[in-house]
Amino acid sequence: MSSSIAENLVAEGKLLVHIAENGYSFELDCDETTLVEAVMQSILPVSGIHFNDQLVLCADLKLEPQKPLSAYKLPSRDREVFVFNKARLQTNSPPPPPEQVDIVEVPEPSPPASSSDPHPLDDAPDPALKALPSYERQFRYHYHRGSAIYDRTLAKFGHCERLLREQKVQDRALEVARSNLDQYYRMIHQNCSEFMKRYKHQHRYHTDLLANFDKDMQKLRSIKLHPTLQTASRKCLLDFVKEDNLRKSAETCISSHRQFENKVAQFSQMFGEVKHKVEELFTLRSSLPIKNLELTIKDHQRYLNEQKSIMQSLSKDVNTVKKLVDDCMSGQLSSSLRPHDAVSALGRMYEVHDKSHLPKMLACERSISKLLEFCKDKKNEMNIFVHNYMQKTTYITYHIKDVKLQFPVFREAMVHQEDLFMDLKLVRGIGPAYRACLAEIVRRKTSMKLYMGMAGQLAERLATKRELEVRRREEFLKTHGLYIPKDVLASMGLYDTPNQCDVNIAPFDTTLLDIDIPDLDHYAPEYLAGLPTKAEKPACLRGSISMSNESSHSVDAEDIGVGTLEKDDSDDFLEGCELVEIAGTSKMEVENAKLKAELASAIAMICSLAPEFEYESLDDSKVNTLLKNAAEKTAEALHQKDEYGKHLQSMLKAKQMQCDSYEKRIQELEQRLSDQYLQGQRIKNNDDFGLLASKVDCKPEISGSEVNLPRVSTSEPMDEVSCISNSFDTKLGLFTRQSSKGREGVDENMMDSSGMLNLQLDSSMQEPHREELQVGEKDGKDKMVGQSGMSLTNSSTAESMPEPLNALPCETTAELVLDSKVRGDPVLELQSALAEKLNQLSETETKLRDVLDEVSMLRRDMEISRKLLDESQMNCAHLENCLHEAREEAQSHRCAAERRASEYSTLRASAVKMRGLFERLRNCVYSPGGMAGFADSLRSLAQSLSK
Repeated sequence: MSSSIAENLVAEGKLLVHIAENGYSFELDCDETTLVEAVMQSILPVSGIHFNDQLVLCADLKLEPQKPLSAYKLPSRDREVFVFNKARLQTNSPPPPPEQVDIVEVPEPSPPASSSDPHPLDDAPDPALKALPSYERQFRYHYHRGSAIYDRTLAKFGHCERLLREQKVQDRALEVARSNLDQYYRMIHQNCSEFMKRYKHQHRYHTDLLANFDKDMQKLRSIKLHPTLQTASRKCLLDFVKEDNLRKSAETCISSHRQFENKVAQFSQMFGEVKHKVEELFTLRSSLPIKNLELTIKDHQRYLNEQKSIMQSLSKDVNTVKKLVDDCMSGQLSSSLRPHDAVSALGRMYEVHDKSHLPKMLACERSISKLLEFCKDKKNEMNIFVHNYMQKTTYITYHIKDVKLQFPVFREAMVHQEDLFMDLKLVRGIGPAYRACLAEIVRRKTSMKLYMGMAGQLAERLATKRELEVRRREEFLKTHGLYIPKDVLASMGLYDTPNQCDVNIAPFDTTLLDIDIPDLDHYAPEYLAGLPTKAEKPACLRGSISMSNESSHSVDAEDIGVGTLEKDDSDDFLEGCELVEIAGTSKMEVENAKLKAELASAIAMICSLAPEFEYESLDDSKVNTLLKNAAEKTAEALHQKDEYGKHLQSMLKAKQMQCDSYEKRIQELEQRLSDQYLQGQRIKNNDDFGLLASKVDCKPEISGSEVNLPRVSTSEPMDEVSCISNSFDTKLGLFTRQSSKGREGVDENMMDSSGMLNLQLDSSMQEPHREELQVGEKDGKDKMVGQSGMSLTNSSTAESMPEPLNALPCETTAELVLDSKVRGDPVLELQSALAEKLNQLSETETKLRDVLDEVSMLRRDMEISRKLLDESQMNCAHLENCLHEAREEAQSHRCAAERRASEYSTLRASAVKMRGLFERLRNCVYSPGGMAGFADSLRSLAQSLSK
């Protein structure tokens, strides 16, 4: 093993060990098979910490002496081992001694003297040459003095760096101790949280039992038993128990409940103090951060650099004067440089040495000395801080252990409380049990009816099967009995017939009470089930039940599915068996019996729920969080709905304005069309009616759409109207061309239609009403066409007159048909575009609802995953607690075994020694020579024992 101050990098096969109390570091030569005990023994001589006082930690793990280093993945470059002194962790332990820095004093050289170091030029006649050796000696003296100062400064700076490294080690040791304490504290904190959660649940339930004890008793007293169940000493549900004993038990429970509540309050206060101390300890930090000290040391590095530059200058000057002396000795001095010039230059250099270089080096040394004192003070502060911090850590650890030891006591007390409150739970459970029993009676009665019906159905099916078998056997004998003698058939056994099947069921459930579903609420009202009514449910219970309804829908769906399948199977079974009044029951009665049985079973199951179901709901904090989140989401959804509604209203206004403009344009065009038509009609009426003789029959061919004509009232009868003249045709053609120009304007105004929303069109935008053409023949008259016209929006002056279809020329009719087509196309296009946009809007709303449903589903899945994660973390923490307890128990067993083994070794050694002594005594007794020999043997034995 080699011990040294650790550097930043650790060599392979080296274990870096730090002493927490002073920050010293050591490198140990070891491998993976080395035991931790060997490492502790190696640390003992260099650290001074006794073997039993060593607490060895690596990260969050405590190193056990009997295990090898490989069990902790050591040695490793990135894993450090810290050794804590248990003796220093005690409260009464003395503080650490002040830090001592051993600086090796480098003596300064003595001033030079010519007598001690003679030189050949000392006797030179020239005073300048005589001064050169003196300057050489002075320059060498300056150089050696500067070197001594630099060595002292470098040593002091090295101590500063060492003190910084030790403080870093101490800071990391504190982090390790803090991490271990935090892990231990979190384990206890989780145990305490679980205990308090169970206690609060029990406390709420027991408080409710005590608060509603009289109410529960009164409730049992008010419920009368069924007349069949009543006796002289038993009239109501309260008679099931002894009231006096229950009231005494309630008083005992009240006293015990208060005492346990006070104990838990004290325990909670004690844990709160521990929590406060832990949090206060975690906030403690050293007075000066190590980072600042490191920056200060780096800043003082410039003094060393300055001393290095001065030493280089001194060395250069020494070489210069030596070269001058050597040149003068050899006579090689250049002609341009005279001795007097050289001496004057050396004099200026001497002044620089004496007045600048050496004082600067001394000033640098003083600065580094101050830095060393500062580092020593900070190291002493860190030692005191580590000492106090570890003592506080140990003190808090003892308190945490005290809290840990009280957990089993309080758990046992909770069990005791449960036993004390059993009588009060009995009072709370009588009502639900009584209602469940009555519901079970109803279920059994209906089940018996179903059972008997199925038995009768089975008998009918078997009787039908028997009749079929008998007819088949008779047919067989009738077919083949003509050829085989009867006695042979009888010998073959072919004359046997199947026996009758009698389905007999022994009577059962004959002692059931004669009650039904209506009687259930009469003798055992719903409030006996123990669950609160809607008016009594607290907000938290409603929230928890509403949250759980979503998760239970799937389960209910599966149950309903299974029940439906069973119901369908039973229905098929009953229909296949021709269920017509079998055993006095019809199919409808069987169905009612099944539903009644299911209802009774559901009532019994509700009554069987634990009475404390109400108190197993979510905690108040969780309920508040859920309600807050729900409120935020609801507000956000309402805000989005309002924003979308405003957006829709703005779009509706824009489209309404556009539709109004279209409506005005259509009204203008209709008015123009009506005026032009009336003008052409007046021209037609002024023509000569003599042309009626030359009638032209022209039948227009109408295909693809109806003909819509303006109707004008006239006093002339229909049979006097004939064909129109050519002049009228020409004018009517002009009117058609003018109306086509109007249609072009309509088309141009309709091109910007981009309807996107569900708009309610005005009556003027609707397609004109068309009446069907009615064709009839009456008394040889010509075929007449029914009324056919075009409605004009906001026009009250239009009048109509039915006209025969053959009264108009072909060209006029075709042009009117074309005009109605063109005029109706923009409206149809607008309607189709509007319908298309409505469909797109419906699809968008459907997609939005699907996305919202998917988001809600993902949120529910995330909540379920988070709950599973919390449960997994709690289980892991519980397993860690069990593992730590098992480790501690195994360690105690091992220590006891080692102690007994050492005692056994000691006893065995003493026994062996005593056996040897007795053997020697026996040899003395049996030695030859009689009494003299015996005495000599005893004497020699005594002498050997005295040695």
